[in-house]
Amino acid sequence: MQNQPGHNPAPQVALFDLDGTLTWKDTLLPFLRGYLARYPARVLRLWRMPLALAGYLFGGRDRGVLKSRFIRAVMGGESRARIDAWTAAYVNSLHARSAFRPHALAVLSEHRAAGHSLVLLSASPDLYVPEIGRLLGFDRTVCTTVRWRADLLDGHLGSANRHGEEKVRCLIELRRTYPDTLIVAYGNSLSDVAHLRQADRAVLVNGGAAARRMAGQFGIAAENWT
Repeated sequence: MQNQPGHNPAPQVALFDLDGTLTWKDTLLPFLRGYLARYPARVLRLWRMPLALAGYLFGGRDRGVLKSRFIRAVMGGESRARIDAWTAAYVNSLHARSAFRPHALAVLSEHRAAGHSLVLLSASPDLYVPEIGRLLGFDRTVCTTVRWRADLLDGHLGSANRHGEEKVRCLIELRRTYPDTLIVAYGNSLSDVAHLRQADRAVLVNGGAAARRMAGQFGIAAENWT
């Protein structure tokens, strides 16, 4: 494997994307589907989603707006206690169902053994991503935040959607947090190439053809993780 951790004496940050990098697939839609399965009466609120999808397709393709609309449709107005209970069950189910790539967990373990700082960077929401970070032993989690009204979920985004160029901004902020530290970044999608190219070392994990082509243009290693 290229970019093996542990061979450079300088301090390092290992920056991991979540969906498709650490996990086999997306985590947000299963999180929302599982909540609907637990509270099926809320399916009646999904009549808004065709309008939300149309707004996405014909209104600028803003992923953050679409994400917020999905979250509000499924969970808007629910109590923090109820959502936290589902989050705990969902994150435990990820571990039980082997939702994480074994190779990714092995690389994460190598970085941990080398004493590197572990940072999870995800566009998925803070409804559950910090719990995944705790489960996997990350030192820091950076993800999209959602708003609350006291203890009831509002569901509008409380931060920028941590996707594409926003991940570049997050990486720049990490350089301020960890000065004089090498950043080794792992991501899987075409949109991840933007921040991977800003890292000191980077690996594109299981990227599609377009992502691999772009990664190759910037000298980013591409690997297949199982």
